[in-house]
Amino acid sequence: MNAEFPDYDALFQRPGTAKGTAWGLWGDDDQLGTINLLTPERVVQAAALVRSGKRFNLDYPVNAFEPFPTGTRHAAGHHMFANNPHHRDDYLDSFYLQSSSHLDSLRHIGHPGRGFYGGRAKEEITDATDVLGIHHYAQAGIVGRGVLLDVDRYLAAQGTPLELNDPTAFDGDLLDAVAAAQGVELAPGDILLLHTGWAARYLALTTEERIALNKRRSTPGLAQTESVVRWLWNHRIALVAADNTGVERSPAQQSDYFDPAQPPPERGPNHNGMIHRPLIALLGMALGELWALDELAADCADDHRYEFLLVASPLNLVGGAGSPCNAIAIK
Repeated sequence: MNAEFPDYDALFQRPGTAKGTAWGLWGDDDQLGTINLLTPERVVQAAALVRSGKRFNLDYPVNAFEPFPTGTRHAAGHHMFANNPHHRDDYLDSFYLQSSSHLDSLRHIGHPGRGFYGGRAKEEITDATDVLGIHHYAQAGIVGRGVLLDVDRYLAAQGTPLELNDPTAFDGDLLDAVAAAQGVELAPGDILLLHTGWAARYLALTTEERIALNKRRSTPGLAQTESVVRWLWNHRIALVAADNTGVERSPAQQSDYFDPAQPPPERGPNHNGMIHRPLIALLGMALGELWALDELAADCADDHRYEFLLVASPLNLVGGAGSPCNAIAIK
């Protein structure tokens, strides 16, 4: 690492800045965080990965995850109307923008003790402001080299397959082992996709089975440890996405970020102990959840190419906390 991009431990030694954060690294008014790593030079390099022109949709349908696992997002109502017999138009009611495959914006999660990314106070993050909104991602454009780590296939080959209700934690050593087995190396500015197989297993359930599972749900994903946060930062990951509900495992277990003095929220999921807080609020790292990765993972396993051009186009919704990812991989 260099002075322009300090490694994780050096973030705690930067003079005149909040310790352990990336605040100010790309300017005091930065709205993009690690999406800044998607430089024009890296986009050009990623474009050279297109060989066959095969395209892979990375979005599940709207309303696919109904009922939503956390119970806090509900199905959108799709309505069509016609102004005359030869016309059709439509609109959505109650469209929860993070209810299917999506990206989180930097205003999605703040840190209880330190505020939102850049040190913004929670009072700044309202529907009357646009700071840290998803529109900044939309206007910047998300294009780069995508790399898929197929943790699901790797662990199955090791004789320890992931299950539906499974809180297996992925640490840096596991991710390194998957990359080595696949023969792929990560590079600065990569868009990292983690295939867990969880979404496909959930969608295979009946409605009744989903309701029962959601009462005791566990999902595999990134471990809630400082070493994982360090691993992502030191690899200079621009965006990390997975086919589970939060990129990290759920529920948070043996977390380096759990605060026993913090009471649970009155409603909604409890983020205490989750690495959403250090990744989004402190480091400005872009996260994507519930991405559709099975078809892409199968093709990567078939041709042994785990890198590709990746393009995501979130909604240009001023001040949005999240958006459908509208993502596509091109090989």
